[in-house]
Amino acid sequence: MGSATPELWTCRLGRIGWSDALAMQEQLRDARQQNLIPDTLLLLEHPPTVTLGRRADESEVPSGRESLAASGISVHDADRGGRATCHEPGQLVGYPIMHTTDVTTFVRRIENAVIEGIAECGVESSTREGLTGVWCDDRKIASIGIHVQRGVTTHGFAINSENDLETFKAVIPCGLPGVVMTSIQNEGGDGGLACLRQHIGHAFAGQHKLRQRLVSPGQLGLTDAVIAPSTPCRPAVVA
Repeated sequence: MGSATPELWTCRLGRIGWSDALAMQEQLRDARQQNLIPDTLLLLEHPPTVTLGRRADESEVPSGRESLAASGISVHDADRGGRATCHEPGQLVGYPIMHTTDVTTFVRRIENAVIEGIAECGVESSTREGLTGVWCDDRKIASIGIHVQRGVTTHGFAINSENDLETFKAVIPCGLPGVVMTSIQNEGGDGGLACLRQHIGHAFAGQHKLRQRLVSPGQLGLTDAVIAPSTPCRPAVVA
């Protein structure tokens, strides 16, 4: 008999503050480095948040951090690749905690999984030469930025599903002046966040030749996590 297909543990969380989610990732990264857990994918949402990757600078937040904080948008420096990006309720964030020896291939697999996942929600997308992320023509629908420590990834991807995109107006997304952000909802997709959550884990597991297993926060040792309910999902569009 052949060996069983390795698992991808997928944990569908609710809405979590960025700092709390970072602490979770670091906890799980340590566990993965010790082979205490298999490759894992966290799926969640954040409240309005701006993060600045390693290549970002303050000019990508034209109004300044203090102005954003005063309007209820938290700002964080992140040790991931990439530049400025935003998170909002209704956007699906994925944090893979996985072994990798090839960062470029890993990022390409994220892109492919995102393209496959949002196609299941009725939206066609693609990559663009020389740019990381996923696009609908010239409109960006998903951002990607990871960090690798001792062979294990943290951070990951953010897919605009049914978020209103308002937070993106406060930054220069991805350091690309004039870039237009879009979402599954804006592109006429079906099913909203519920559809995306259902399909993205399956697509991600498939890209890595893993078998998805849904697990609870408790199974990952995240019993003390500060988790709020997820965004209520809008009904699927029926033709």
